[in-house]
Amino acid sequence: MSIEVQISSYIGKLLRDNFGKGPESAYVTIEHPFILIHIRNFISPMENALLKQGKESTVEETRETMLSSLVPEIQAYILALTETEYEKFYYDWNTANQSMMIAGVAKDNNLSQDDQNYKKKNEVEKKINEISQLVQKWPERTVSWMINDRVLVSIRKGILVSIEKEMIQKGYAKPLKVTKRILEKKSFINDGIDTILGKKLTDVFCDWDFDSDTGLLVFYFSPK
Repeated sequence: MSIEVQISSYIGKLLRDNFGKGPESAYVTIEHPFILIHIRNFISPMENALLKQGKESTVEETRETMLSSLVPEIQAYILALTETEYEKFYYDWNTANQSMMIAGVAKDNNLSQDDQNYKKKNEVEKKINEISQLVQKWPERTVSWMINDRVLVSIRKGILVSIEKEMIQKGYAKPLKVTKRILEKKSFINDGIDTILGKKLTDVFCDWDFDSDTGLLVFYFSPK
């Protein structure tokens, strides 16, 4: 059994044990320095009931709490299996698509060396910066990788504005993250990354490490 299949099975069981329902699939991509887990058709009966009552914010905040508590366990399992230390894990979900993403960035990530080129890379990063500026501010640095034909990853550094930093310091990190997710994803879905690349966007996920002022974006596209 491959490492990817073992991780997929583990994630499915972990979600089933903690949410009462597992996903239809958990597709794992390992491409240094990233491990990406794309989870599809995943929503618990309780979450579904809350969404039908219009309580999406409750679902968002509950998932944020649950996943933050599960990340250390996921991190330890993947380290034992792959012998690779993924020092930062990010996660996000799309309740409309019933999808979710968990992503790890390796400790020896060497992100300072942006040596990957793909077609229209500069245009993509410029568009990411423009959209980031609409929601918060122009990033101090943006790097992107085309992992394969279907997956684009971008890391932005230096994106928090003063009021966000103050909210984090005052203990409002969780509602800030929930709000930023909604605004950013709406902007990225409506404004052009798919047009630049000539691909159909099927999912976009975003998360932040507020301590290091770093944001991760993951775009999934449909196969041609």
